[in-house]
Amino acid sequence: MAMSINVNGKSHSVDVPADMPLLWVLRDTLGLTGTKFGCGIAQCGACTVHIGGQATRSCVVPISAVKAPVTTIEGLSKNGDHPVQKAWLAHNVAQCGYCQAGQIMQAAAFLKQNPKPSDEDIDAAMQGNICRCGTYTRIRQAIKDAAGV
Repeated sequence: MAMSINVNGKSHSVDVPADMPLLWVLRDTLGLTGTKFGCGIAQCGACTVHIGGQATRSCVVPISAVKAPVTTIEGLSKNGDHPVQKAWLAHNVAQCGYCQAGQIMQAAAFLKQNPKPSDEDIDAAMQGNICRCGTYTRIRQAIKDAAGV
């Protein structure tokens, strides 16, 4: 069944099953591999994208449920110069890097809602994104720097 989806500002027609998770449409059909598969049950956050500006776990959202524009890590900024991406580099957040796209997408959506967060706000907002390398202290500092706090 052909469906229309807007990803990173471009409209796409995809002929996939209606129950196919958005994650697999992004990766396998559209070739946008920045969004990662982690757990498949929306518990780790590696697959986080924005749907209508809201951070969403793409591994559990069927393509048929996507009614708003989708932004992936590839579409967050043209040159990797979003304030969160720049802060991530400045604080050497990534180690293995696997969770980083999801972490960045979660942080960017969070900062739109809470532009001057406390440490507790950041911890609460990011608790669903797991970093196996344990870079949580650097993640928090990068988010604070991106927010200018």
